[in-house]
Amino acid sequence: MRNPRELYELTTAATDVPAGLPFVAGLTGFADAGNAVTQLGAYMLGNLPSHELIASFDNDILLDYRARRPTFTFANDHIEDYQPPRLELHLVSDEVGRPFLFLHGYEPDFAWEAFAAAVLGLVETFEASSLDWVHAIPMPVPHTRPLQVTVSGNNTELIDRLSVWRPRTQAPATAMHLIEHRATDRGHLVNGFVVLVPHYLGDTEYPATLITALQSVSAATGLVFATDHLRDDDNDFIANINEQVLGNPELQRLVGALEERHDTYMKENPARRTMADAENLPTADEIAAELERFLAHQRRHGDDAAPDNLD
Repeated sequence: MRNPRELYELTTAATDVPAGLPFVAGLTGFADAGNAVTQLGAYMLGNLPSHELIASFDNDILLDYRARRPTFTFANDHIEDYQPPRLELHLVSDEVGRPFLFLHGYEPDFAWEAFAAAVLGLVETFEASSLDWVHAIPMPVPHTRPLQVTVSGNNTELIDRLSVWRPRTQAPATAMHLIEHRATDRGHLVNGFVVLVPHYLGDTEYPATLITALQSVSAATGLVFATDHLRDDDNDFIANINEQVLGNPELQRLVGALEERHDTYMKENPARRTMADAENLPTADEIAAELERFLAHQRRHGDDAAPDNLD
């Protein structure tokens, strides 16, 4: 196996990462139904107060360029820009300034064992409190019911509380499945979340998948994420879908059959609570109150400096 340390390069900021942070991961490249993982990356690195690059992985080792060709910009008569894919680890702050590590980018095409060892090496170097990861798959479920998750790992309390579908099956693996398996063997706290997305919306950018992914990470880590604007987007999205369904009798029959199947399953499995019932994300007012508590805690422990970039 290739030396795992050859797969990535740390930045100078890595020396300042506090120990004991949650390690959150979302890799694209396999069944990203509803663009859940893609949206998660954009949210974490575009909407939260701050993020800083900690490590970048080597495309020339991990990426099949011909299978996933990078893009370039051609400007009239010359190449103006070249954008290779990126696989990176960032130090991110949640809405109240609590830091966590976030691994995001493409799923490697090559060297999975070395990549798994590299990620676990980072988890152990930074003494991460947990390894939490998200992906999404299409399922025969209706958009008229709350999205559900299947939870894997070794956090039995969280599995009992949130996991709706618990099959015994064989399925194509992802690199993160391998990492979860290796991490569990080494005694790390691991939470894997699969968002179960209506199959007929799998190719859309479905806002509810991001909300459910954030709920899952929040349930596992206690991190705080604002979702008011996401809920507005989701309401608009669902209204548009409902309008299309009402205008198409065949779609009405499809959704009706899925609703009946879903409701029968939930009746037969009363212990399977919905994510919406189990773990609602906070409102803006609740985030403000949590921020006040967090800052008060910092002051009590002798740190008068507020978290950076909270505006």
